[in-house]
Amino acid sequence: MSVVPLRRRLPGRMDLLRLHSMQPQRYPVLLESSADALDVSARSNARWDFLFLCEGEGIETSHDGSTCDLSGRPLPGGFLNAFDSAFKSCQVDRVDDTEDGPPFKGGWCVFLGYELTQEIEPAVNMPASPTAGVRATALRARAAIAYDHERDVSWLVAEAGGEPLLDLMQADLNALENADSPVAQLPACSVSETPPEAFTAGVRRVLDYLAAGDVFQVNLSRAWDAVFDQPLAPAALHAVLRQANPAPFSAIFARDSWAVVSASPERLVSVHGDRVEARPIAGTRPRTKDDPDAARVRELVGHPKERAEHVMLVDLIRNDIGRVSTGGSVEVNELMTVESFAHVHHIVSNVRGTRIPKTSPADVIRAVFPGGTITGCPKVRCMQIIAELEGEGRGAYTGSIGWINRDGDLDLNILIRSAELDLRRSSLRFRTGAGIVMDSDADKELDETRAKARGMLKALGQG
Repeated sequence: MSVVPLRRRLPGRMDLLRLHSMQPQRYPVLLESSADALDVSARSNARWDFLFLCEGEGIETSHDGSTCDLSGRPLPGGFLNAFDSAFKSCQVDRVDDTEDGPPFKGGWCVFLGYELTQEIEPAVNMPASPTAGVRATALRARAAIAYDHERDVSWLVAEAGGEPLLDLMQADLNALENADSPVAQLPACSVSETPPEAFTAGVRRVLDYLAAGDVFQVNLSRAWDAVFDQPLAPAALHAVLRQANPAPFSAIFARDSWAVVSASPERLVSVHGDRVEARPIAGTRPRTKDDPDAARVRELVGHPKERAEHVMLVDLIRNDIGRVSTGGSVEVNELMTVESFAHVHHIVSNVRGTRIPKTSPADVIRAVFPGGTITGCPKVRCMQIIAELEGEGRGAYTGSIGWINRDGDLDLNILIRSAELDLRRSSLRFRTGAGIVMDSDADKELDETRAKARGMLKALGQG
């Protein structure tokens, strides 16, 4: 069945964060690219912002693995099977866009926690996450407001038959002009972190596994916790974070008692028609005022350890993309470019293939989740080691947020530089990690986790 979505074009940019902050139940998910603040190298993937209108339909899987719809009705088979059934029940044929409009045309916005891996790789016995959120959620979104950074235009988008939703979004935008409701300020907080010696001891244990030939690289992480002295609004954290750490795949995913706020630089996977792509990041250097960018970038891309690690992980991603691509179609069309962000430089590649016909979004997620750049190689054994050494579930960290169309197109990020908020306790947790290989130095890997945490700590007033 082919269905053309409804669209209205509006001039200029709308304040999507402010609209989310005023009506978080109606507009719970914001995907926002900080395109204006990014270096040219990172801007090419930061074209679209989306604010999704959701009406209370969806699927959710709790930390214990039980799955239900948002009315509480139990669903069999786990999150991905339940989502696959929902997707196929309202799937439509893809319609090529002749107006260069927004790629989202109606479907779902999704949050996938790291422990969703338990459904994909049962051999990994993952500890439960201590966070307030859930294992995975898909919210039905029949409409959205989109902003095109490249053309400086906004769009209202709705599925066929959704004229009332277009009118509702237009009315909400009109009401912004007269509303006196700026985004709340971020309250003061105290921050604690995993003891550094616990992380360096974990690095040394990984080195033992590497020496034994169990693995080639493991991404080990550690946590920071913040407790606020007043209620915490996700929009307030996002507003500060997009200034402190602008990123192409930023997001807010807000529920009643928990939320995720992300300033991610990394795409997990996208599907556009028959093209499936991943954009792995592997290789990091701090970016400071004291070091010339050009010299730091040359040192990064010329370092034998970083090059070897990056190529190894690109090969892992090629294998993952190959699971849902036709034979011989997988290629690396960008290899080892550098994208520079406020606090770090990253080595980035792009892997793409031709999607096997009738491959569903759930099939794509099963093939690539979680991203190999944030687990290590080989993926399953690395996840077992991560579970052993980190000793607790990661929750949102290294999971994903993004959108999925009814026609199967999708775009999902990797949740790094991201915080999981407990709205009832006015607290949050975030993690950062480092890729450990044979010649890793524990103290230098610890410094890398600190460099990656700098943007979030700065947003929290701690740096």
